[in-house]
Amino acid sequence: MTAAEQQPGLVRGLGVPDAVVIGLGSMVGAGVFAVWGPAARAAGEGLLAGLVIAAIVAYCNAASSAQLAAVYPVSGGAYVYGRERLSPTLGFMAGSCFVIGKTASCAAMALTFATYVVPDAGWLRRGVALLAVVLLAAVNYRGVTRTARLTRILVVCSLTVLALVLVLLQTSNSTHRLPSVWPGGTSVYGVLQAAGLLFFAFAGYARIATMGEEVRDPARTIPRAVSIALLVAVGIYLLIGLALLSSVGAPGLAASSAPLATAVSTADAAWAIPVVRIGAALASLGALLALIAGIGRTTLAMARNGDLPGWLAAVHPRFRVPHHAEIALAVVVGVLVLTTDLRGVIGFSSFGVLLYYAIANAAAFTQPRDQRRWPRFVSVLGLLGCVVLAFTLPPASAVTAAAVLAVALLSRWLLVRSGRAGSARS
Repeated sequence: MTAAEQQPGLVRGLGVPDAVVIGLGSMVGAGVFAVWGPAARAAGEGLLAGLVIAAIVAYCNAASSAQLAAVYPVSGGAYVYGRERLSPTLGFMAGSCFVIGKTASCAAMALTFATYVVPDAGWLRRGVALLAVVLLAAVNYRGVTRTARLTRILVVCSLTVLALVLVLLQTSNSTHRLPSVWPGGTSVYGVLQAAGLLFFAFAGYARIATMGEEVRDPARTIPRAVSIALLVAVGIYLLIGLALLSSVGAPGLAASSAPLATAVSTADAAWAIPVVRIGAALASLGALLALIAGIGRTTLAMARNGDLPGWLAAVHPRFRVPHHAEIALAVVVGVLVLTTDLRGVIGFSSFGVLLYYAIANAAAFTQPRDQRRWPRFVSVLGLLGCVVLAFTLPPASAVTAAAVLAVALLSRWLLVRSGRAGSARS
């Protein structure tokens, strides 16, 4: 028996409400406060079309993920599904895409939090970001039920702030005509790029599937939680998007780094700007907390299968969390927040996560009839959507993410080859 097999298992302590909250904490996070600017620059007046496309692709991905997680209720998400339904290499590719993309997202969430807390750029901002990483990693270290409780509090705070923003914008005098879903002259490429960027905000439902080993009655809980969390998040984003376009307009969104604060200021409610800043900071913390939990579980699954060093498969005997994986993640994210900035991070993360879901859809397509909850065309549509959106993202982000993934795949190939050579010699 290997050291990984001797480790204690994780605890199934999450029900539907907790799983929904963790998914919402990942989706209604910093993205809703920051993603509109880059998406509006790409799509212009076609922003709503990009949002609809992102929501459709996200629904297909969620359906495939929930269908697979009900059959494979263990930590790892599409990493496990790829290994079980496709091949070890594609499983490793899915796991690598998730870990690489979401590690970058962790750094983005921490830096976004610090940006709202410390307006002036500098080392103080980076120090605050690092402190957030350390504190939330410590919360995760104490157990998944504590993660769910804190995430619930942060989600409630974020939703309260978003509700306030919606009320302020709806009661103000709109100065912009609301565009149609697909206005004349809208660029198809721009809309697809905006959809890829907006997908960054929807991808949090993966956290429910990657934590499948800690969910009670996973065959029932995971599909319900994924569907509820995604539908609620899509509704929130549609309401916010409509309100922003009617109050600020696409050009105003494209020019703003803090679109919700800009919209509130145009509504003659400058008093609410600090509230929005606090809401954005709390949302960033909620997203970061859920991200750390999800990445730790995928790393655990990869280590169990020998695709990562075995010591990352350790589960704390008392708190029943993958504590080595979460410590390693906190160290890497800490280095990133001290050495990188937010430019290009959304595109980088979206590229990795879209490829991750492409593999999940391919795995779901291979499931037999008795395991299927949705028709096969849902998986086909999700796979095609992921591939198209991934390769319409900003080129610099896509190329960088592809290069990092290529290095990971090459490293695995060399390790496998050296292992076979060693076995042959013995």
